Amino acid sequence: MKILIVEDETGLSESISSHLGKENFICERAFTYEEAYEKINLYTYDCVIVDINLPDGFGFGIVEKLKSLSATTGIIILSARNSIDDKLKGLEIGSDDYMTKPFHLSELNARIKSLMRRRQFNGNNEIIYNEIRIIPNKRQVLIHGEELHLSKKEYDLLVYFISNKGNALTKTSITEHLWGDHMDSADSLYVIYSHIKNLRKKLVEKGALDYVSSIYGIGYKFGEK
Repeated sequence: MKILIVEDETGLSESISSHLGKENFICERAFTYEEAYEKINLYTYDCVIVDINLPDGFGFGIVEKLKSLSATTGIIILSARNSIDDKLKGLEIGSDDYMTKPFHLSELNARIKSLMRRRQFNGNNEIIYNEIRIIPNKRQVLIHGEELHLSKKEYDLLVYFISNKGNALTKTSITEHLWGDHMDSADSLYVIYSHIKNLRKKLVEKGALDYVSSIYGIGYKFGEK
């Protein structure tokens, strides 16, 4: 899962990023309104955590821009003010949740997971696609009831494919989802091919159908052929 943290308090931003990183989330950070605005126009995120009060603008503007760009991105507002007016405004313009500072990082983590289940998988604690069953809280994959062992990248890739089933996914978008700001660490798009090849092999060997199709000149699509 790819998350953007829009927070100008460096210590808090680092704490959130570090905590969520332990949950295997890919975290990117923005410290100003301008920086956040640029990032959401360039990249797609599963969830954006945004502080209302930024040094060069109000986070409400980021929320409104996000809603105009993507209907699937989850949005959580952070604020030092426990104001009912701010909460109502945030919800009215499209945020999914509102947290007042100070807060426990474990609660933020739980709210993110709950939000993404609601948005991507209709609130289910498990993701099921035909014979494939995924239990996100355990990062566990079962094929016909038998456990399939995947690497971290293979697991993230499978969840990304299923959450975007039927859609054409470019190699660049897959790379950005798996590596975020550190996409250069992928060395080349060949690494994506390698991960996809390994994932397909493991799925088929365990008894699943091969749902991954190559789209010449574009990338890949996941779904029944």
